[in-house]
Amino acid sequence: MPFGSHALSARVATGLVAAAVLTLSGCGSDDAAETQASATSATSAAAAPTKKPTAKVTVAVDDMTFSPAEVTVRVGDTVTWKFSDRFPHSVQGMGDKAMGLNSPIFTSGEWSYTFTAPGSYRYLCSLHPEMRGTVTVEQ
Repeated sequence: MPFGSHALSARVATGLVAAAVLTLSGCGSDDAAETQASATSATSAAAAPTKKPTAKVTVAVDDMTFSPAEVTVRVGDTVTWKFSDRFPHSVQGMGDKAMGLNSPIFTSGEWSYTFTAPGSYRYLCSLHPEMRGTVTVEQ
């Protein structure tokens, strides 16, 4: 056998052994496939940002109270005040941060506000200042 063909045969044999090892290493378990699938789905999830659904929180305005008087929401969530009292009421923000909270006066119906910045928003009824509430907005 000439020298060149012996070297070629050795390279072919090495390649066949490497292929056999790779083939056999995948047999008997799907762990490698599951790991690859998990890595692929994790990469896809990280690459495509998901938009968090916004929450809708309701505060009842009835019997001279805001109920619940304190709520916690996330940035982008909406709070709706539902008025159903025999007396008229409003939602009036207290302090600089809550100046956007300024509903009309209602005896029935509803008014909503979407919170776009974190913080604590205190409010009261402009007709009944003893009626108070707080919306805490988290990131």
